[in-house]
Amino acid sequence: MKNLKKYSWQVSQADDQPAAQAMLFGTGLTDQQMNQPFIGIASTGYEGNTCNMHLNDLAVLVKNSVNQHELTGLIFHTIGVSDGIAMGTPGMRYSLVSREVIADSIETSMGGHSYDGLVTVVGCDKNMPGAVIAMIRLNRPSLLVYGGTIASGCHKGEKLNIVSAFEAWGKRNANAISEEDYRAVIKNACPGAGACGGMYTANTMSSAIEALGLSLPHSSSNPAVGQAKHTECEAVGPYVRHLIENDIKPLDILTKESFENALTLIIALGGSTNAVLHLVALAKTANIPLDLADIQRISDQTPLLADLKPSGEYLMEDVFKIGGTPAVMRYLLDEGFLHPNALTVTGKTIAENLEEVKPVNAEQKVVFPADQPLKQSGHLQILYGNLAQEGSVAKITGKEGLLFKGPAKVYNSEVEANEAIQLGKVEKGDVVVIRYVGPRGGPGMPEMLKPTAAIMGAGLGKDVALITDGRFSGGTHGFVVGHITPEAFDGGTIALVKDGDLIEINAEENSIHVLLSDEALMNRKNQWKQPDYKVKAGVLYKYAKTVATASEGCVTDQF
Repeated sequence: MKNLKKYSWQVSQADDQPAAQAMLFGTGLTDQQMNQPFIGIASTGYEGNTCNMHLNDLAVLVKNSVNQHELTGLIFHTIGVSDGIAMGTPGMRYSLVSREVIADSIETSMGGHSYDGLVTVVGCDKNMPGAVIAMIRLNRPSLLVYGGTIASGCHKGEKLNIVSAFEAWGKRNANAISEEDYRAVIKNACPGAGACGGMYTANTMSSAIEALGLSLPHSSSNPAVGQAKHTECEAVGPYVRHLIENDIKPLDILTKESFENALTLIIALGGSTNAVLHLVALAKTANIPLDLADIQRISDQTPLLADLKPSGEYLMEDVFKIGGTPAVMRYLLDEGFLHPNALTVTGKTIAENLEEVKPVNAEQKVVFPADQPLKQSGHLQILYGNLAQEGSVAKITGKEGLLFKGPAKVYNSEVEANEAIQLGKVEKGDVVVIRYVGPRGGPGMPEMLKPTAAIMGAGLGKDVALITDGRFSGGTHGFVVGHITPEAFDGGTIALVKDGDLIEINAEENSIHVLLSDEALMNRKNQWKQPDYKVKAGVLYKYAKTVATASEGCVTDQF
């Protein structure tokens, strides 16, 4: 079996490694287990949020399945940052940073212990791209298990999810909800384990990773609680065995076509703008060419089909009820939107995986037919202009309108913007500008869900636009543009905007401009001075010093 122990033989068999073997025997491994391939099982489980609270238990199920197939499963752990908890606080600066920490720690533990294969058990937003970055860097037989989506909450007959709690704050500020109902929404929005229930970033990225071919069919839509997720975990063993025996690695699976499949699926589903950031980062790690032009091209040719929150009606639990992600993928395949021959962790192609799957039927209301889409082209739109010479990302579902022009209300932090919204200083027709919250300026490019949710809750969603060099939660909806590059910290035009400047966002021409002359902007640029870093030590400082731009995926390992 040494040929299957491509890495672990160095610690478990080599005659000159007695101390390593002594420690491994000390953990309780038997002779048989020492002779089997070592499979690292990386869990991002921790007790502090609903997305991750159950992952350690799922990791045990995965280990038991792996061990039943002449493999030796060894669980280890890495961190996570809960976006829902950190949102709107200084802690949100650590969210995107956690993607890199997760990738680094999984790579470090796997490389340091000479494991032959990897299963990652992940839940919240940055867990998934972080885990996949590590899988790509290591390029050992690997498979991702998604912890699953949360069930919906309920109050007074209304379905609730995490964004309901954010928007309830805006409603209370606008006196549109009682204090009693506000507290009830908070207590009932998250009824148990699972990642945020709409087509937010967690469900977006799990869907993208299933379409990339790095997780088992149904992984992205199986609920966190229930037999389907347990059955999935219990099925992992034979697939990992097949990957090890055939030496199928992430870089054998990932191609330009698989990334196009991932983009097509998440655009059809109405996924998060964060997918742009993460998929560009994954492709860079894999040395596969993928840039903002590719995102726009796929969006132009892919209709928005799914009526999912945040802008729609339904949740991921409803996708599960109509056959799950594979049923949607089968429909897209039949309609000619997917590349059929892309390889997956099952050892089969996308088309082979979907051969026995029934496509979503015409009776259900979650996914519209391609000839009657919610929007003819995709909602993820890449905007350029004097405000974003290197690009920006908008989520345009069509419900927000296609053109917005208004005076700027400029804030140099999210806190300032939240206070202004709460005090009623943001009015109909305004373009809220939140800057110095980019990858370097934040640092960490925090999400702006709290101000966008407050705007929606106050009933201003169609009357106020928001632009930022930060990013948005998958739960954000409304007329919003993020990822503005160059960011304010680097002297991008967004740093030069003043209160009252007219800003025009045109989603038909994919443009974003401040209506000032080049001469006026140059005069302001000559007077602008780069601020100091907001932090001078620690992980945020290291991140600010090494991070690439948002248009380059915010990677930190390609200097």
